[in-house]
Amino acid sequence: MGKIKIRFSQKLFITEVSLLLVFVVFNIVLQYYRENDYKTEFLDSKLQEYNLQVEDKIAAGGIVSDSVMADFLAMHEKEGLRLTVIDAGGTVLYDNAADADEMESHADRKEIVEARISGKGHDIRVSETTGRKYFYSTTYFGDKGYFIRTSVPYSIELFHDAHDNSEYLFVVLIVMLILASVYYYFVRKIQINIDKLKAFAKKIENDENIENLSFTFPNNELGEISEHIVYLYSQLRRSEADKARLKRQLTQNIAHELKTPVNSIQGFLETIVHNPEMPEDTKKQFIERCYAQSKRLSTLLLDISSLIKIDEAPGSFDIERINLYGIISEVVQDVYQQLDKKNVKMLVLVRKDIEIRGNYSLVYSIFRNLSDNAIVYAGENVTITIKLLGEKDGFYQISFADNGVGVPKEHLEHLFERFYRVDKGRSRKLGGTGLGLAIVKNAVIMHGGTISARIANTGGLEFLFALPKWDGAEADS
Repeated sequence: MGKIKIRFSQKLFITEVSLLLVFVVFNIVLQYYRENDYKTEFLDSKLQEYNLQVEDKIAAGGIVSDSVMADFLAMHEKEGLRLTVIDAGGTVLYDNAADADEMESHADRKEIVEARISGKGHDIRVSETTGRKYFYSTTYFGDKGYFIRTSVPYSIELFHDAHDNSEYLFVVLIVMLILASVYYYFVRKIQINIDKLKAFAKKIENDENIENLSFTFPNNELGEISEHIVYLYSQLRRSEADKARLKRQLTQNIAHELKTPVNSIQGFLETIVHNPEMPEDTKKQFIERCYAQSKRLSTLLLDISSLIKIDEAPGSFDIERINLYGIISEVVQDVYQQLDKKNVKMLVLVRKDIEIRGNYSLVYSIFRNLSDNAIVYAGENVTITIKLLGEKDGFYQISFADNGVGVPKEHLEHLFERFYRVDKGRSRKLGGTGLGLAIVKNAVIMHGGTISARIANTGGLEFLFALPKWDGAEADS
């Protein structure tokens, strides 16, 4: 036989009700003792009043006599009421329940000892004379030289006359039932959340499709947390699916992009191999084309390697202080021949003291790829303007714009996608890999900045991006 599995809500409910029961029992016991003390004091004060009344009778008659005692007892017809008068030495002078002459000394009785010290005392015990249990209350009249003691048989019924606490027990029981019901209501709502999360986890374990499933949770904090868990998992699953799709797409694109130069190289070399009598000029031309395609292939592989490194190991790049104007000037010098060939001018509107915090090779690739992109696609006789727009939240805002042919608006949101080309045939013909702007975007993001593209005021294309400024305090740290 397997163990009986107790649900979490049942455990929680049993625990809470058990604690409540312990509290109620403790409270009842405490109340019992408090009530007992109260009833004892109440009964003692009542008998003390009798003692004073007996004293008044004795004082009026002048002596302790059977007739005086009988008159008092006749006036107070309380069942079992016992009256005893004891002198200062402990000798019993009168007792209505026994022969006083045959009773032993009461000097050591607890209520007598207390009364001798404080003026009054009480005790509960079995009488040695009658064999019954009594509640004794004694008053010492020191100036008269005697004790007056009244007592009644001690029983549970005796205390009902003093105070009845059945109403209290009834109220406690009702309150306990109400609290147990409230506990059950809230524990049940918790269990509903747990059951739905368990069902959700089961579907995940079974690899079921949860896209079209609706999980409605109770309107409370635990319900909100449960809904958030479901939402986060759905987002994560969707994100993983998107990543898998992008990886497949990237793999296909890479294979497609590599295929073109490889096929060209293979075609030219195959022609040379199968035509040994080919003229030297033609052979040289084919070899030069193979070399050009191999360079394009090498550039493509380098770009792919850069993207992978930025994606998977961003922490491997060293961060240093970079002079912004200096690195832009280096890019301008490196592309000078291409600029001159297409009669393109570069206008750098950046102060020479501006310093940024970043990786030198990545920042270089940002401006180099943007420059190459503008030189290749903006057209001839254009001007490229690199401008520092300002500073915001620790980042320099930079504009890279040209007044060239630009691109249609519908292509703007896709410019940073890998292998995306506005004109696929023309782009390949011009030698682009389709990864330059993707590298730019990833490099900017790796530095904590943002980048966007828009139609420039001059009609060409403008890139707006941010790079972190160099913080001297951070450098010292």
